[in-house]
Amino acid sequence: MKIKVELNREEVARSLHKAKGKLPASVRDFADEISGDIDAICQRDPAVKSRAEAALLYSGLHAILLYRVSNKFYKKEKYTTARFISQAARFLTGIEIHPGATIGEGLFIDHGSGVVIGETTIIGDNCTLYQGVTLGGTGKDTGKRHPTLGDNVMVGAGAKVLGNFKVGDGAKIAAGAVVLGPVPENATAVGIPAHVVRVGGEKPKTEVDLDQVHIPDPVSQDICLIQHKIKALEEKLRRMEENR
Repeated sequence: MKIKVELNREEVARSLHKAKGKLPASVRDFADEISGDIDAICQRDPAVKSRAEAALLYSGLHAILLYRVSNKFYKKEKYTTARFISQAARFLTGIEIHPGATIGEGLFIDHGSGVVIGETTIIGDNCTLYQGVTLGGTGKDTGKRHPTLGDNVMVGAGAKVLGNFKVGDGAKIAAGAVVLGPVPENATAVGIPAHVVRVGGEKPKTEVDLDQVHIPDPVSQDICLIQHKIKALEEKLRRMEENR
């Protein structure tokens, strides 16, 4: 009985493979892309319990699926249809991906609400975006207006990457950062505006102090400055009274 079940599973697998071989190449490629996107969710989200859950219940996957459809219409210059699909995806998922964007394999949009990806954005393979991320423009550029992300880039929740520049392979953008210029490979960028605090796990060699923890308290500095001015005024007033 056990052998029979195993044989049946093998027959099902062979049948699926055979059926896939009969599909048009474009459909097979699309299926492979979606399969890769599902793999990305299963590999990077510890909360997912099965591929079926990833396929049915992850809004990030649904947004990417609809993007891939709209992108095909966009490449055929059917712009209205492409934008209609992308706007429908935005309504359904809360994620806005322009159909003109270029997205590689294995993109994982975790949670996803509020994510915006601009028209000339290029995203490499196996990247991860969290909720509230914007890959947008500054409004000053024409043509290529949006950022290029290399492979294996992670962009934290609420981060904004604005402008036409590259974020290198393996780079990490901290949550809430505002990135306005290039980020090297394997670097970590934090802050507003963002600056690099790690490259390959080590602090960059620079004369500028990038320590965000052991920094002076600006409020305390202002209070000390006010106290110093008060003391100077008191001393001046004391001398004026003595000279009367």
